Amino acid sequence: MELFERRNSNAAFDENAKKEAVVLVHLNFNVADFAESELEFIELVKSTGAEIATIIHGKRQRPDAKFFAGTGKVDEIKQHVDASDAVLVIFNHELSPSQERNLEAKLECRVLARTGLILDIFARRARSHEGKLQVELAQLKHMSTRLVRGWTHLERQKGGIGMRGPGETQLETDRRLLGQRIKSLKKRLGKVQSQREQGRRSRQRAEIPVVSLVGYTNMGKSTLFNKLTSAEVYADDRLFATLDPTLRRMKLHDTQALVMADTVGFIRKLPHGLVESFSSTLDETRDAALLLHVVEAGAADRDDLIYHVNDVLHQIGADEVPQLIVCNKIDQLDDHPARLDRDENGRITRVWLSAVTGEGMDLLRQALQEYFPEHIASSSINKISAELAD
Repeated sequence: MELFERRNSNAAFDENAKKEAVVLVHLNFNVADFAESELEFIELVKSTGAEIATIIHGKRQRPDAKFFAGTGKVDEIKQHVDASDAVLVIFNHELSPSQERNLEAKLECRVLARTGLILDIFARRARSHEGKLQVELAQLKHMSTRLVRGWTHLERQKGGIGMRGPGETQLETDRRLLGQRIKSLKKRLGKVQSQREQGRRSRQRAEIPVVSLVGYTNMGKSTLFNKLTSAEVYADDRLFATLDPTLRRMKLHDTQALVMADTVGFIRKLPHGLVESFSSTLDETRDAALLLHVVEAGAADRDDLIYHVNDVLHQIGADEVPQLIVCNKIDQLDDHPARLDRDENGRITRVWLSAVTGEGMDLLRQALQEYFPEHIASSSINKISAELAD
């Protein structure tokens, strides 16, 4: 019972344990982005506040059915856990429920897979009511596949004084309650989605185009959003600083306006359950007239990150929406001024700028003015502004 309660708390890293040591495991299955994936893994763990004791590497052709890693590697992990008094082992991989159970029994400490780590970070970052509902839904869906691990010792009929009932096992009871909670969350999120849909239809009737900021996490989307709209959206130099979507009106000219949408950042192998749970948030991306795909100008794996973002856009049905690449953070490069890149037809394809210093922001506005040359009536602008303020 104690293990189950700890596992099903809202966060994997509580306030008392977040400075305790954790051991990381990152195995190479002959993938091309092994080094980049490890750097991202480290950043994810650091964003929880945990202290990394060591990182265990290894190379395999395929995962072991019982422990994911080989028995020799598990013994090595156990040695590091004992030496560092680690309270948690985190795998940068997806583990089956049985693999997690077997590893915890062997290592004698908690084991967390990549999806569980990301869910923990999302639980910390969500601020709005909708965001918290989305995170809880994703957590419960993930938990439902692992429920047997915590209740194995109670896999028996209820019995004893005060416990006699209809013959339902404790596990069945918990599954039923979990299913009821998931159903309730979906219903509440459905109402939120309906309200968002009404807002989108209103903007479509008023012919106000929506521009959605997309990109890999920690690319500076929220900083760019604040610069364009004079908003005060929370921005920080860490992964998943933004989870809650924000819409703001942006004036391009006296009678020319559009709606900017700031959205959650993407990541390598974003868990499918998260994509499903955040569907109402990502609707703003799918229904946008243009996507501003924000990338880090100096990133060595820039093209690889663009590929991963486009993969998620394909999952949500937004891969057909036109894109404008925004190469951000040119202030971190030597001798790299702001500029516009155009194709052979003269269309702008990339904007190089710095959202922090403001260099090149005028070029981005120019690009948006070229893409949206139509003039919007002032009455429509005022109507949409009132809706967004609400």
